[in-house]
Amino acid sequence: MNISTAVLLGILVIGPAMTLSPAASAEASCTGHEMFPTPRDESSCESVKPQSFPSPDAALQALVFPVDIDLHATPDMESRVAFRDRDGSLLNSRNFGSARGESGYYVVSAQWSPDSRFFVFSLSSSGGHSPWSFPIWVYNRETNSFAEFSRMIGGKPTLSPDFQFVGPYTITVSTWDKVGSQIKVPITVDLASAAKSAPPAPPGCDPGP
Repeated sequence: MNISTAVLLGILVIGPAMTLSPAASAEASCTGHEMFPTPRDESSCESVKPQSFPSPDAALQALVFPVDIDLHATPDMESRVAFRDRDGSLLNSRNFGSARGESGYYVVSAQWSPDSRFFVFSLSSSGGHSPWSFPIWVYNRETNSFAEFSRMIGGKPTLSPDFQFVGPYTITVSTWDKVGSQIKVPITVDLASAAKSAPPAPPGCDPGP
């Protein structure tokens, strides 16, 4: 067998294995915060499950549900965040979806504080509005309420979906160095103290700035 024949046989063997099956292809169109030029099937993505984030003490569970509204997008293009206790009872939830699926938000990053008192999550616009801004929200377990993180830092926006806990309830995020600037600077916030000065957000679907 010469080299050309061996290469050709290798292509014939490997080629089919690299092709996604119909099931895998369909599954791929159900996640990833993607828009489609043509609508997906009405019955598609029925098996999509929420993301689950158990608290470190295993007492609560945060769930990020896809808000499956627009067939021209993956179901996870917008999100609802909910909390359940160990018995499965619903404690609270907030919908970050929109009426037409194009002016809401989806969850990018999410994490419990090491002490299980706070659940922090960052958002991105489903319609691409203000692409430089990634609103961060905080769920306070003690008060069973949601609050906008920007209210804890004087109304400043958060410029990255990434954040880091540097203590049991202390978090570092990126904001601007001055109004209108795109230069990112870190800011560290004690959530236990900041939560006292930031009023809980009223019920609704407005994800904030």
